[in-house]
Amino acid sequence: MAQVLVYGRRESLARHRTALADAIHAAIMVSLTYPAEKRFQRFIPLDSGDFIYPEDRGPDYTIIEISMFEGRSEEAKRVLITELFARIRAEAGIDPHSVEITITETPKANWGIRGQVATDLALGYSVEV
Repeated sequence: MAQVLVYGRRESLARHRTALADAIHAAIMVSLTYPAEKRFQRFIPLDSGDFIYPEDRGPDYTIIEISMFEGRSEEAKRVLITELFARIRAEAGIDPHSVEITITETPKANWGIRGQVATDLALGYSVEV
C-alpha cells in the first residue's frame, strides 16, 4: 500500500497534475512492483502565501510525501526516489532541484483498509521488494 500526497503552488499543480500523477504512479509501479490499478494520490494546491520555501526552488517547487507499509528494501526506496526525479523531469518538466520527496513507512497493523486491519488483508502483491 502506498498513499501519496503532493503539495505545490496552485498554479503549478493545475498545470502539471496529470503529468505528475502519471509519473509518480509509474515510478511506484516500477520500483515497488506495484499493481497498476492501485493508484492512491491526493494533490494539495496551496496559495503562494501558504507555501513558503527558498526562492531557488522556483515556482514549480513540489513536495511529495509517500506513506507505505514497511518492508521495502533500501534499494527499492532508492530506485523509487531516482525514478521519481527522472520521470517528473521527463514527463512534467519539473527540475529535480524543485522536488522534495519523503517516504514514511509504518507497520501494516497501523493501517485500516476496506474495513480490516491491513495485517489481515490478502494484498495480491508483495511488500518485500
